[in-house]
Amino acid sequence: MRTILYCLSSVLLFFTAGHTQIAPFTRPNIVVILADDLGYGDVGFNGQKLIRTPNIDRLAKEGMQFTQFYAGTSVCAPSRSSLMTGQHTGHTFIRGNKSVEPEGQQSIADSVNTVAELLQRAGYTTAAFGKWGLGPVGSEGDPNKQGFDRFYGYNCQSLAHRYYPNHLWNNSEKVTLTANENLQKTHDYAADLIQQQALSFLDAQGSGKPFFLFLPYTLPHAELMVPNDSLFQYYKGKFAETPYTGADYGPNAKTGGYTSQAYPRATFAAMVARLDQYVGQLMAKLKAQGLDKNTLVIFTSDNGPHVEGGADPKFFNSGGGLRGVKRDLYEGGIREPFVARWPGVIKAGSRNPYVGAFWDLLPTFTELAGAKTPNHIDGLSILPTLTGKGAQKQHNYLYWEFHENGGRQAVRQGNWKAVRLQAIKNPDAPVELYDLVKDPSESHNVAAQNPDRARQLSQLMNESHVESPLFPFRND
Repeated sequence: MRTILYCLSSVLLFFTAGHTQIAPFTRPNIVVILADDLGYGDVGFNGQKLIRTPNIDRLAKEGMQFTQFYAGTSVCAPSRSSLMTGQHTGHTFIRGNKSVEPEGQQSIADSVNTVAELLQRAGYTTAAFGKWGLGPVGSEGDPNKQGFDRFYGYNCQSLAHRYYPNHLWNNSEKVTLTANENLQKTHDYAADLIQQQALSFLDAQGSGKPFFLFLPYTLPHAELMVPNDSLFQYYKGKFAETPYTGADYGPNAKTGGYTSQAYPRATFAAMVARLDQYVGQLMAKLKAQGLDKNTLVIFTSDNGPHVEGGADPKFFNSGGGLRGVKRDLYEGGIREPFVARWPGVIKAGSRNPYVGAFWDLLPTFTELAGAKTPNHIDGLSILPTLTGKGAQKQHNYLYWEFHENGGRQAVRQGNWKAVRLQAIKNPDAPVELYDLVKDPSESHNVAAQNPDRARQLSQLMNESHVESPLFPFRND
């Protein structure tokens, strides 16, 4: 009887007035599926007409679609750093794609608390399968030193340009892919190998200890390359094609290049379809293991669509009508498809206009895990939005910066969005101003008509940026 009463009281603790608390044994598993360079409009639930994404669309139908959720910034490493640390790119440790030799990117510091470390300390089994890019093997940024019990995939995002690489990493063990013969043959498709390891991880999970599974997939990032299977054959011949000439596999292949592609549009479509297939396999595995009902699944993308390697985001309407692509801080570069599914907790088939960003995920997950949320983060827990219980706090504003192409900054406050270009040379350069309700495609700069608002958002940009010696932004 005492046991029954304890269980009932624990369940009642699940929802309490004002905020959500999770009892230890009711804490959900957490899965984050992070696509690479997938645009807002590349999925069916956001209007994609040329590529079929039935599994991703089903995920959206069974969960909550966020219509105004943003990435950390518009390129890989800093966007991931924002997700991992709960800080926007004016504060997070990694602000750009900074390569280090012989393989990898600038290491995130050991002093930084990542969401994986916080969940690991809270008793979660943690694993990541895909592309890391936040520190080489053996460095302080090694995923095994940043909270992940298990990692398999590409450590270096430059090497992740190739879908038939000569090696991957299994924790600190270099896995040589001899069948690819050092980029001279295309046999072992790395994305498939990574997916197999992720599914095997789920096979090993039971109904006891909760897990955090981070899936930073490489699809559909350039290069445009996919196995010649039924997915590719379905799209081959459907579109007019302009062949792309790149750095081919063979004796002179470069590790970070993009291969030539005779069918760039069909290949891109097949890559998105393959990503969709992975999502379907993942959800089927969760169900087969009896894990799906107590698992929060997040699906999103790290930044907007790319134009490298022969990709054609305009043809596919990858931005969903939004302006800009990868590396832009216009909406098309940072607003992402975002879905959250948790049966019985998140209302199925719902759409939510909450204006949030990657830095909201850390405090959401720590609250779910019953872990302490660090100070000095920029995120807000979105658990009230997900559960429909309690009052959801709102951001006063969101901030982004981008360190390439002369430096760019952006701020969103309410319906207003400001963008500054060439910010490194001129940190006080005039901003462009857009009303996202009247002008979601950011076609009409109304800064001249609203000088006070433009000045206010410009000041927020200056206040949000804290200079980093590793990633200097000011031209002082």
